[in-house]
Amino acid sequence: MKKTMIAAGLVSLLSTTAMSETIGLTMATFDDNFLTVLRNGMVNYAGELDGVELQAEDATNDVGKQLSQIENFIAAGVDAIVVNAVDTSATQAMTDAAAAAGVPLVYVNRQPINVDTLPDGQAFVASNEIESGTLAAFEVCKMLRAAGMAGGADVVIMIGELSNQAAVQRTKDFHDVIGMDMCNFMNVVEEQTANWSRTEAADLMTNWMGGGVTFDAVLANNDEMAIGAIQAMKAGGLDMGDIIVSGVDATQDALAALQSGDLDITVFQDAAGQGRGAVDTALRLIRGEATDKKVYIPFQLVTADNVGDFLSAN
Repeated sequence: MKKTMIAAGLVSLLSTTAMSETIGLTMATFDDNFLTVLRNGMVNYAGELDGVELQAEDATNDVGKQLSQIENFIAAGVDAIVVNAVDTSATQAMTDAAAAAGVPLVYVNRQPINVDTLPDGQAFVASNEIESGTLAAFEVCKMLRAAGMAGGADVVIMIGELSNQAAVQRTKDFHDVIGMDMCNFMNVVEEQTANWSRTEAADLMTNWMGGGVTFDAVLANNDEMAIGAIQAMKAGGLDMGDIIVSGVDATQDALAALQSGDLDITVFQDAAGQGRGAVDTALRLIRGEATDKKVYIPFQLVTADNVGDFLSAN
């Protein structure tokens, strides 16, 4: 069994054996439930592979720090780099640095702005965000119709970090579904960012309720914001049986909330699967093997009817 190193310092990479394939991983942050599952998926999977050394570094949501980590990995002589981007609009410099050094690079989970122009030796592994928001919003639409609200229903939208492609795409997905003939009875009364944060979402929901905003459904870009919204609504005395709440990611906390009846919908994003896919793709690039530029791991809708199927998935 090989040894997996996490944030142990670049010196450890320099001491690996000549036969090892070394992968440097820079994560946007270690302080995120979903990204922790993603990181652990990569670390654990690499730990099962002989001759593969993986080192993970925390960029602490700092774009400049993340670019420096990539430059340090290159200087240390890693065989490949995996990047979970802090800011998906700031990835061109990372691509350029790796390409200039001839080091394979794989973006994971967060889609880089230059995804369609990645050079040879680079790839993107994630789930297709067109699926995530679409699955969630369409299920909300169906549930509202089933509740007899096809004549009109008010909804609020909570958005992730505006610099993040997933937040932009999921929000677009929501609006695309609301624009469908079947779902255009849904009326967006409020829409604002809560930066993927449970705490910020709770504060935002409290402010909305304090301002007299009423609604029939909450569409959140991720589970953490959905849970924050639920906490604020319950603290404000709202009956969760009267409000449909959806999230994305199917984190363990979200699955528990779904089981309790507070959360109605989430969408399973296979973080561990993305992690394994990123490591496999990096190894193929190192070895000069053919790989797709975009590798997608499917999203899956999760409701009360099938939540049991996902309790051990992440």
